[in-house]
Amino acid sequence: MRLIIAEKPSVGRAVADVLPKPHQKGDGFIRVGNGDVITWCIGHLLEQAEPDAYDPEYKKWKKEHLPIVPVEWKHRVKYQTRSQFTTVKRLIKDADQLVNMGDPDRVGQILVDEVINYSGVNKAKRDATLRCLVNDMNPAAIKKALNDLRKNTDFIPLATSALARARADWLYGINMTRLCTLLGQRAGYNGVLSIGRVQTPVLGLVVYRDQEIANFTSKPFYEVLITLQTQAGERFFAKWQPSAACEPYMDAQGHVLSRQLAEVVVQKVVGNAGKVIAVKRDKKKQPPPLPYSLSSLQIDASKRFNLNAQKTLDICQQLYERHKLITYPRSDCRHLPKGHYTERQTVVQAIAKTAPGLAESAQRADLNLISKAWNDAKVGAHHAIIPTSRAMSSEQLSRDEAHIYELVARQYLMQFYPAFEYTEHQIDSEVAGGLFVAKQTSTLAQGWKALLPPQKKTAQASAPSPTPLPSVKTGDAVTCLDGKVEEKHTSPPKHFTDATLLAAMTGIARFVSDPEIKKVLKDTDGLGTEATRAGIIELLFKRQFLTKKGKEIHATDIGKQLVKALPERMVAPDMTAHWESQLDAISEKRMRYGQFMQPLTDGLKALIAEVEGGDFSALRGMGKKPMRKRKTARKK
Repeated sequence: MRLIIAEKPSVGRAVADVLPKPHQKGDGFIRVGNGDVITWCIGHLLEQAEPDAYDPEYKKWKKEHLPIVPVEWKHRVKYQTRSQFTTVKRLIKDADQLVNMGDPDRVGQILVDEVINYSGVNKAKRDATLRCLVNDMNPAAIKKALNDLRKNTDFIPLATSALARARADWLYGINMTRLCTLLGQRAGYNGVLSIGRVQTPVLGLVVYRDQEIANFTSKPFYEVLITLQTQAGERFFAKWQPSAACEPYMDAQGHVLSRQLAEVVVQKVVGNAGKVIAVKRDKKKQPPPLPYSLSSLQIDASKRFNLNAQKTLDICQQLYERHKLITYPRSDCRHLPKGHYTERQTVVQAIAKTAPGLAESAQRADLNLISKAWNDAKVGAHHAIIPTSRAMSSEQLSRDEAHIYELVARQYLMQFYPAFEYTEHQIDSEVAGGLFVAKQTSTLAQGWKALLPPQKKTAQASAPSPTPLPSVKTGDAVTCLDGKVEEKHTSPPKHFTDATLLAAMTGIARFVSDPEIKKVLKDTDGLGTEATRAGIIELLFKRQFLTKKGKEIHATDIGKQLVKALPERMVAPDMTAHWESQLDAISEKRMRYGQFMQPLTDGLKALIAEVEGGDFSALRGMGKKPMRKRKTARKK
């Protein structure tokens, strides 16, 4: 008997639907006509054991117990899904052949692998296990995946990376949360001070941004605009570009801080002749943006529909599992396999039926175009999020589901539109020794931008068209007719929103201080994973570390004081971002498990001593005592 183990019940049922009938439904499994059995996990059926599983004394939180470092790691069966685990374990033992059909990512790999290992199967059966990678819940895609099974042992590095991540998170989270909670409670704080290798640096990002805004002092700066006239009588505006000699009067951003200097420039140039010293007119093309990864979709959904990251992920899961309208959503990839190009006709037809607002755009799509999205070398276990070839009436979707589907569909259609074409025209003029620059961008062809939402196109259309810059050449004479000084003010950075916080987590290299780590991180996924970022942000709200004011995300007093009490390296993203790059290296066989875990374990004592030196007194009186749960009988 061949046993296919899916990650979720919905996936298991979708797989059974493409296999021979008759089907016999059991408690937690489906037996199909050819003798195969499909069963499923319900997310993680196993979890890391709590500290008291290693020593009953650890049930009490005491500083002298720290650091807690297991010698032999243990799992335990999750209480809520114990009956399903029993079913899966029995089927694993009865099976002749196992197929891991976890989601096509690091978590999906380890989630099924750990159940197989925990069930005590022999090495021969483990080594013979196969791996099925499914990105699309439609029948044709599932059949194709079942005909393209790979050896599960090929994915050992991916599973090892997931194992290292889980154990590192346990070590760091358990030890630091216990320590900080004990120190906080000793100082008069009520409740638990949760610490995590990702959640704490994310909190740090918000706290430091809030501090930067609070400490910001706006300063006036000055720009000089002049009106130039050509020999043909054409007029255009140009802006003064300060020279190196003006640097003593400028800030680090290049703003001129002296009004007197700006006024002197105006006095020197008005009424004087000058000349054109350079002319540039470049035709440029901007290719369509790539299809979505989960984070890029969450960012756009937040900007467009004010949906938070978790809400967008939940909607995507419905579109993927229930409606089968989009491919696997927890993807960190923005490229597509070349083999998927052959399905473009049916996918575009499905878009036209499912999203009536895009029907005309679908009809105008040039399906002979091949964008940069189609690149096998940049596709890993899963590809970008795109629509499937399944169609359904938009009336069967909720408003939010329709919105997210249209975002995904529009981004896919853009791959079959030409580049946006425009010209950049720049005239550099010299008057009385000063450099004045006029720039203008003109659209030549809308290309893929024709698909942008109507309100954006309306806003663009309503803006007055600027007078085109004159046609001049180098050496032509110009005269300065007028000039003025414009006073502006420096602006503070903006508070984080769902969109910008997600963008900060994915582009974490910008916030890293170590230049070597910054260099490494430019090609990695940033803080957290596509699947966990939304949950991490939500957790910080539940812990009362973050709060929302309109769209803005602010740190609470608890969040601010916790960050203040912790060592800088726990709050800065450098350490956890470096972890992410090492975990990627493990999955790509460039690093071994021990090379990652040993330094982490060895450094716990030093980190504990560092945290103990922090001042938690400002947390006195904050927090809420957790409500005691009523004791219920639990089966052992």
